Amino acid sequence: MTDAARPVTKMSGALRIARFRGIDVHVHWSWAIVGAFEVLKRSDAYTSLAWNIAEYVTLFAIVLLHEFGHAFACRSVGGTAENILLWPLGGVAFVQPPQRPGAQLWSIAAGPLVNLVLLPIAFAGYIAAKSFAPDGNVEHFALTLTVINGVLFVFNILPIYPLDGGQILRSVLWYFVGPHKSLVAAAGIGVVGAIVIGGIAIWTGDIWLGVLAFFGANVAWRQFRLSRNRVLAATLERRVGFACTSCGEGPPVTDAWRCAACTKHFDVFACAGQCPACSRVESSAVCVYCGVNALVTSYGTLPTTIVPTAPDASVPAFDATPPAAPQ
Repeated sequence: MTDAARPVTKMSGALRIARFRGIDVHVHWSWAIVGAFEVLKRSDAYTSLAWNIAEYVTLFAIVLLHEFGHAFACRSVGGTAENILLWPLGGVAFVQPPQRPGAQLWSIAAGPLVNLVLLPIAFAGYIAAKSFAPDGNVEHFALTLTVINGVLFVFNILPIYPLDGGQILRSVLWYFVGPHKSLVAAAGIGVVGAIVIGGIAIWTGDIWLGVLAFFGANVAWRQFRLSRNRVLAATLERRVGFACTSCGEGPPVTDAWRCAACTKHFDVFACAGQCPACSRVESSAVCVYCGVNALVTSYGTLPTTIVPTAPDASVPAFDATPPAAPQ
């Protein structure tokens, strides 16, 4: 299917505003409210409110370019990138690079590199405006763009998961300790880093920094627990004849998946996707090792009889249904 013919992915609370090179751009409704608040809050920064609006729209464009950097880099290494979401805390590029450290590293590093390229361009504009533009609005606008790119670059390369820097750290560690232990380390550092940022937010009274710290800590903690369980799952017996199409790992022989109907845990690969407790058939399953959700049939040929397996508390419970879009 071509990019033009691909159906639009619906995201709850978000509006698709464009499709560029097969990548859909979505904007969450809350972005407009926060944008209006920020524009009015800085109304005294310029002589005209139009400059405030232009500043926020340009911030929108810079964040969008950052996310396109992730998306195009992911595609360049054979990965999938079809959607970008912009919301008050920034942007999210939904990328699925190949399960290789180099591919992951390039896909993540490309975003901050966009800001690094834009930084000297914005600074040159500031120097030119300071020297030749008689209007102080132009000089202030160019300086603000310089600061925005500088802050986005520095903040994003902090080694705090799930920021780009934390994911870059994970990709580098992957070369030495593998995909799962590297995520344990990066996510653990991310939790500590988010707590530190939260403390700074309380000390400075910065609400948005506090919200960002809370969000980051929540994501980092979930990834820490998930990756730690994946390390444990890697020690279990693998099911012969099955493999994840994304990472190539065979699923463990254990009750690691949760039925979406009765919430009981069962092994979807031992019983043709049919829950032994309520008979519901799950068509998809999340890979225990890479987290990619795929059709159960894509893993391999399913057995036609139910093979009972004992629950294993060391393996995380995954919902067999596809994950919901971010709210």
